[in-house]
Amino acid sequence: MTSSTGPVMPRRRLGAELRRLRQVSGRTLENVAEELLISTSKLSRLENGQGSPQQRDVRDLIRLYRVEDSALAARLTRWVSSARKQGWWADYASAMDRGLDGYIAYETEASVARVYTIPVLPVLLQTEDYARAQYRAMEPWRPAEQIERLVRLRMQRKEALEGDDSLRLIAVSHECAVHQWVGTRETMRAQLAHLLDRSTRANIEFRVLPFTAQPQFTSTCMYAYFEFPDDLDRDVVHIETHAGFRHLETADQVHAYRRHHDNLIDFSLSTDESRSMIRSVLEGTFA
Repeated sequence: MTSSTGPVMPRRRLGAELRRLRQVSGRTLENVAEELLISTSKLSRLENGQGSPQQRDVRDLIRLYRVEDSALAARLTRWVSSARKQGWWADYASAMDRGLDGYIAYETEASVARVYTIPVLPVLLQTEDYARAQYRAMEPWRPAEQIERLVRLRMQRKEALEGDDSLRLIAVSHECAVHQWVGTRETMRAQLAHLLDRSTRANIEFRVLPFTAQPQFTSTCMYAYFEFPDDLDRDVVHIETHAGFRHLETADQVHAYRRHHDNLIDFSLSTDESRSMIRSVLEGTFA
């Protein structure tokens, strides 16, 4: 996945509309590139929502497709301006692994995030000490100052759950994430107490996939399924692996992951049962 230093959805909308206009005009990528004296690779990236779109290129395409002075032309121009803005997460670019910037861009613009985690708890529900301990344990090669920047990044990401237009989080974690020691006993006690408190919020739904549940297709790796408020925007899936993030947006793949997440919900404990389990672990293992 390409780097995402700014909003993703305006670029996707712009690209999809420019591709539609080209197809309606009966032109190929090569035809348009030759007429505008640009490379086919540049035009392809623009139509696929990659890179930073240039006002001049879009202006030339608007003229070529004869949609000047239209409402569509105004939308295209507005999307270019929006796409060129820098996202707040760009300040952390030097500390982020490849693909995390794109993940955060989608997370920032989504209205719903359906996530599954194993063997740690969801990032948006983590305490600062838990996040720090996770980085120190799982990525000990990182310099201390880089870990602190990444912890700050995680804490800032949690702001998506606040405010009037807050993100709706529907999270499932494997039961092992509730039992997994991350940091000290005090760290775990504070984390589980925080999880109990946050999981009662109206925009947060947290469930535990218990050890007693049958293994599900997507229960072996972490992923996020993002939904967006505008009908123009297609849902996307980000799968997290040791090698980085895999990005899915073809309709068949995305719809399959929605079904897989629904299956995880069906096999998980209810929200009340999940909180009871967390409370039991908190009062038992981490008492």
